[in-house]
Amino acid sequence: MKALLCAACFAAFSCSHAPAPAPQPAARPVPAFERVRAVLQSPRCVNCHPAGDAPLQGDDGHAHLQFVRRGPEGRGEPGLACATCHGKQNPPDSYGAHVPPGVSTEWRLPPPEHKMVFAGIGSAALCEQLKDPKQNGGKDMAALLHHVSADPLVLWGWSPGFGRRAVPVSHEEFVRAFKAWADAGAPCPPRAVAGDP
Repeated sequence: MKALLCAACFAAFSCSHAPAPAPQPAARPVPAFERVRAVLQSPRCVNCHPAGDAPLQGDDGHAHLQFVRRGPEGRGEPGLACATCHGKQNPPDSYGAHVPPGVSTEWRLPPPEHKMVFAGIGSAALCEQLKDPKQNGGKDMAALLHHVSADPLVLWGWSPGFGRRAVPVSHEEFVRAFKAWADAGAPCPPRAVAGDP
């Protein structure tokens, strides 16, 4: 009996059970946001999300020629609306470089009451701004995801016309990163130091 009990104890303590599988890491939200940030701070996005009231142009982000300004609704100043030059589609490549691009929706900047500045701000500030309905035009995360997934003006960044570089990340990858970040609760990266822009 004693031998049987010892054998049972030995079996109980010496059986090797396979370790529980390590939990699969969820999509990492801050790296996902950094992918989103890389897109939002590319020239295609920054040019229409400038720090000031003048849109920017080109891959170098120079001030828009013709003294173009945001205007009271983001559609240009009275008498010089964005639609004066920007049509409903990109002109044919045969027109060459430096012609105004177009898109099926109305060409515009965000209005002055929520400028949504992407140029020159840090990751934490950009993240906080995106999530703030007072700064983003009243959008919740679902509306933001729809905006980056389907708005023709956003999609234009991936086919900007002759002589312009497209956004450097595929649209599918951008939306996937945005969704991973949103699904994780849209956490923001920490500010590097006090007063980080």
